[in-house]
Amino acid sequence: MKLGAFSISLAVKDIQKSKEFYENLGFSYFGGDITQKWLILKNGNAIIGLFEGMFENNVITFNPGWDENAQNIEPFDDVRVIQDHLKSCGIKLTSEADINSSGAAYITFTDPDGNNILIDQHR
Repeated sequence: MKLGAFSISLAVKDIQKSKEFYENLGFSYFGGDITQKWLILKNGNAIIGLFEGMFENNVITFNPGWDENAQNIEPFDDVRVIQDHLKSCGIKLTSEADINSSGAAYITFTDPDGNNILIDQHR
C-alpha cells in the first residue's frame, strides 16, 4: 500500500513560539499562513505541520499521490482503495471517503494507542 508523503501535525499552544523552536532545529517555511495559525515546515524530507487551535491532539498524516515536496507521484493508491483495504483488515474508520467520488478525499482512524491518523489525498 502506497500512503504517500508522511508528516506529523502538531496541536500547538503558541504558533509563533513553536515556529521559532522548530526553526532552531533546522526546519524552514514550506507552506501555510501564520495569521491563520497554521504552518508547514520542512527539514530535508521531514515535514511537520503546526496548528494552533484547530484540533486537540497531534495527528499522523499521509498524503497519497504526493511526495515530500507536495509534487504528484505516479502511480499511487487512491484513498478509497486504501479505505477498502483498511476496512477489510477490520480497522474501524472514524470518517470515510465517499466511494462514489474521485479525486481529493480523506479518511481518519485511530491506532491502538489512541493516535489519530489522517490519510488526506489532495488530488
